[in-house]
Amino acid sequence: MATAVATKGLEGIVATTSSICWIDGDAGVLAYRGIDIHKLAEQSNFEETTYLLWNGRLPKGAELDAFREELAKARVLDPKIIELLRSFPKDVTPMEVLRTAVSALSCYDPDEGDNSHDANLRKSFRLTSQIAMLVADYDRIRKGKPLVDADPSLSHAGNFLWMLNSEKPSETATRTMDIALILHADHELNASTFAARVIAATLSDIHSAITGAIGALKGPLHGGANEAVMHMLFEIDKKGEDAVEHVKAMLAAKKKISGFGHRVYHTEDPRATHLRRMSEALGKSANKTKWFDMSRAIEQYINAEKKLNANVDFYSASTYTTLGIDIDLFTPIFAVSRIAGWAAHVIEQHDDNRLIRPRADYIGTEYPAEYTPLEKR
Repeated sequence: MATAVATKGLEGIVATTSSICWIDGDAGVLAYRGIDIHKLAEQSNFEETTYLLWNGRLPKGAELDAFREELAKARVLDPKIIELLRSFPKDVTPMEVLRTAVSALSCYDPDEGDNSHDANLRKSFRLTSQIAMLVADYDRIRKGKPLVDADPSLSHAGNFLWMLNSEKPSETATRTMDIALILHADHELNASTFAARVIAATLSDIHSAITGAIGALKGPLHGGANEAVMHMLFEIDKKGEDAVEHVKAMLAAKKKISGFGHRVYHTEDPRATHLRRMSEALGKSANKTKWFDMSRAIEQYINAEKKLNANVDFYSASTYTTLGIDIDLFTPIFAVSRIAGWAAHVIEQHDDNRLIRPRADYIGTEYPAEYTPLEKR
């Protein structure tokens, strides 16, 4: 009865046209608006990359300054949102808090109800600044620490680390976070971005779309792999085991090693290339290379034995831990970055909208099935 050939997980299905992000999985290429991710990671910054994603081109100097000013002005949370953050149960996860708080932000947004291009841009500035604040503020609230006001002299990455730790971050730490944000900013139609576009296609608002995206990111098959990587490294360290022997035992027990392989890339994930370098450099800078050393040994073994490459999650685990970030903040930090791409896709969807309504390949009882009256069942 099928009307078309179904593809499980929509693998290989082209669902829309987009000018935001291009991936060549065979060649290991990731590009934003045509610019290779390696060039952006080496030469750009998160603010400039976000401008590129939202506007389709790199900014001029004055435009970049104005863009930074807009982000700085948006680093404000309504007191009611702070009250909400303080009201959550102590055992709730940061991702649950982020999902709920982003939904609540719409109640205090002056452009709520306006889905025009310009209004979506204004809301995107606020969401980009506010999501970083939500993650930092909730972490301090749950630890009983006072909140830290944003510093207009710092970059987006620097401000996030400042608000999180109440310590001015080093140049190395700031640049590391900046590159991490660039690398995670967009990745075409991944699960969370597709969810955001489906919601936006109903002409729902950007806050609803981003809330849905965060809900998708919360799933362990999308976000969370770097958390699993770090739990593994902590377990190896706690037991004093050799990293490779530990992984061999996991494989023998048919356990998955997180952080390897990717649905799209058939060669090395280009984002992993930079995160490997950053993990090593940051470890040396902090005189704490054990997390990188363990990761590198595991990567070499898995690559040799299983022919699998590390993905973006593998080295982000050791990078974030060396920065002093708690494991359960890894996925929220993904959202701190990916809001740039989510917003770009919602804007693009609203600018040229058509309701997303795919079909299913029906494999149920053959039609027409008989209806049996209740008394005869």
